[in-house]
Amino acid sequence: MFETAKEIGSIRPSRKKPIFHVNNRLRSYLKKYGREVKLPAAYKDLLRFTYSLPLKDKSGKPSLWETVTYDMREWEYLRDSLVQIYAILKTEGDLSFTSHLDVARIDFCSFGNSQPFRIRIVNKFNDNHDHYYIKQADASRVYGLELEHLLSPNRITFLTHHDTLVEEHIPGIPGDVFAEQQLHDGKTNIIRFAKEFVKFNERCFVRLLGDMRSYNFVINVTPDIDEDFQYRIRAIDFDQQCYEGRKNLYLPQFFKENKPFVDVVLKHLDLESIAQYQAEERTMMTFRLVSSRYRVMELLDIMNSADISSYEKIHQLRVELADHFHELSFLRCKTMGQLVKTQLKQTLRKSLVHIPKTKSKFDD
Repeated sequence: MFETAKEIGSIRPSRKKPIFHVNNRLRSYLKKYGREVKLPAAYKDLLRFTYSLPLKDKSGKPSLWETVTYDMREWEYLRDSLVQIYAILKTEGDLSFTSHLDVARIDFCSFGNSQPFRIRIVNKFNDNHDHYYIKQADASRVYGLELEHLLSPNRITFLTHHDTLVEEHIPGIPGDVFAEQQLHDGKTNIIRFAKEFVKFNERCFVRLLGDMRSYNFVINVTPDIDEDFQYRIRAIDFDQQCYEGRKNLYLPQFFKENKPFVDVVLKHLDLESIAQYQAEERTMMTFRLVSSRYRVMELLDIMNSADISSYEKIHQLRVELADHFHELSFLRCKTMGQLVKTQLKQTLRKSLVHIPKTKSKFDD
């Protein structure tokens, strides 16, 4: 249930999260499902830039990104390789479309755990552009991306190759920008948006995706009938998948950056409506789990023995979840993967009991 406004803003995620390497079992899983492919360039290749310039946003304010440049020989190699990676990401490696594509810019962000590069691809014929990201392959982020693909309403494309992770660009209005410029502009359907934030909050908690502050998700606005709009909130940062120890770090409602959204929920939705929307989202997650139950169980079995957090954080989270749900089964969990599996069983139990095959498989 949503808390009162005075209880918001008292939590912060860890200042620096370590990179967890992709182990052999996870690597085999990625190969099986077409995520692990050979790439012509690696993350470490992009680190060989000669200098960088601060990148400003459209309003002229400094951003967290820097545009990087390379010497000519390095640039020629990277340009061809990055266009090929874009083709692998978008057309399964069909290079027949690459002759009219070029790399317009490479940006680097030292802020955050993955220190990503953002690749700007441009169509030389019509000047249309697209982006994708190259990051360090962190197991936490890979688990988060895969769970997003399987359990959320969004499909997502990403690729790995050894220590390199390639992610598609997720379009949308950044949450912090939406809160500042559009939430109260008179055009936003506040009640529909409040409903979506409740559902997003529930999705994150059910699969233990943490640190969903407003700049770590985007808003998709879709025109609907009667000149109205529908809203979808999409996570864009997944390296805090089941890492933190505090339960509230997996609930976006508790971050001070999300207070404008929480205020809208508390003002426009009653408790019964909030409970209804939470139940709707859990039901939809159950349907998604049913449709891909064997793949989800395979992923969770790998997570069960994965080293993706510290003992202290695992112990804290299992105690807080056990106390929250009054469920002792959390106290038997020894890894974050086991906590994710138990969390899914606990929160989706009411829906799962109506699907006997899924229930028996999930309880193995």
